[in-house]
Amino acid sequence: MDTLLKETLDHLRALVSYDTRNPPREIGTGGIFDYLRANLPGFDVQVTDFGAGAVNLYAVRGTPKVLFNVHLDTVPDSPHWTQDPHALVVTEDRAIGLGACDIKGAAAALVAVANASQGDMALLLSTDEEANDARCIDGFLKGKPAYDAIIVAEPTQGEAVLAHRGIHSVQMRFKGRAAHASGQQTPSDSALHQGIRWGAAALDHVQALSHERFGGLTGLRFNIGKVEGGIKANMIAPTADIRFGFRPLPSMDADALLETFRTLVEPYPVEYGETFRGDSLPAGDTATAEARRLAARDLADELEIPVGNAVDFWTEAALFSKAGYTCFVYGPGDIAQAHTADEWVALDQLGTYAQTILRIVDRGI
Repeated sequence: MDTLLKETLDHLRALVSYDTRNPPREIGTGGIFDYLRANLPGFDVQVTDFGAGAVNLYAVRGTPKVLFNVHLDTVPDSPHWTQDPHALVVTEDRAIGLGACDIKGAAAALVAVANASQGDMALLLSTDEEANDARCIDGFLKGKPAYDAIIVAEPTQGEAVLAHRGIHSVQMRFKGRAAHASGQQTPSDSALHQGIRWGAAALDHVQALSHERFGGLTGLRFNIGKVEGGIKANMIAPTADIRFGFRPLPSMDADALLETFRTLVEPYPVEYGETFRGDSLPAGDTATAEARRLAARDLADELEIPVGNAVDFWTEAALFSKAGYTCFVYGPGDIAQAHTADEWVALDQLGTYAQTILRIVDRGI
C-alpha cells in the first residue's frame, strides 16, 4: 500500500467516526470541522453555518484555478449493517464504513493530498447534499468565487461524468367533497378518485416518453412516492395529497413537464408546487448546455481523467453549472454501494483518485 493511500485511509477512519447523518441533520461547526481545520496546513479556512445542519468549510491555499467540492453528510444507517457504521474496517480490497463510498472517501483523499503537496488548492466541504436542501452551495455561490472550473466528488468509479438527469420533487392536493359513499358520484366528488385518475394519466405520459434519449440515458424517470387522503371506505374523500418526483434528461424541458403533469386530468389540483428542484447537468438551454459539456470534456482530457457515460443520479454539480462554471463529477466508488448497508469503496479506486488529485494540484491547474 502506497503512502498516500495509507494516509487517505487514516483520514477516512477519522471522518467516518464523526456522525454526520442527514437526517437528523444534527451537524454543527465543531466535531468533523475541528478535525479538518487541524489537518489543512497553510489554508485559509472559513466555516459557515447556514442552519439546520447545513455547514460549509471553504479552505484555500494560494491562488488555485480549480475548486474541489465534496459533501460530508451521509444518509442514516439502516438496521442491516453488520458492524458499527462509524468504525472503518479495511480489508484487502475495500474500506467499509458509513459514507466511505458516498463520499467521505474522496474527502479523505483531498485532505491527504493537502498534506502531501504544497501546491495551490481550494476545497469546499458541505453537509446538506443528502437533504435535497442546497443552502450550502447557494450560500457559497452568493460570493461569486472566481474559479476556472469546479470538480464535484461523487461515486463515479474514477470517471469524469459530464451529464446527468435533473431531479424535481412535487407536492399537490386534490379537493372533493365529503359525503356518504352510497350515493351516486360525479368524477370530481372524490379527491382520491381524482388522484388515482391523475396517476394513471401520469404513468401513460411517462411511457410515451420512453423513446427519448440523451448520452446513453433513456426516457423519463418518474415515481409516485406518497398518496394520502380520505377517512374510511364508506365516505367520499374530501382531500387527497400526492407527492411525486421525476428525473428528466438534460434535453427535456422541466418547466413544460411540470405544467403537463399539473394539467393531465380535470379537475386540476387545487395546490401544486415543487418542494425541490435540481437542474440537469449541464444546465442551460440546448446550445448553452452543449457548450458547457464540451468545456468540461476538454478539462477532463487536459487532466487525463477518463470520461464516462451520463448517469441517472443527480449531483450538486448541476448547481455550479447553472451558475456558469465549467463542471464535472469525479470520484472513487460505485453508486451501487451508496446508501447501502456495509457501504464500501474499493481501495484501488480510492488510491487512483488520490494520486490523480495530487497530480492536478502539483501541476498548478
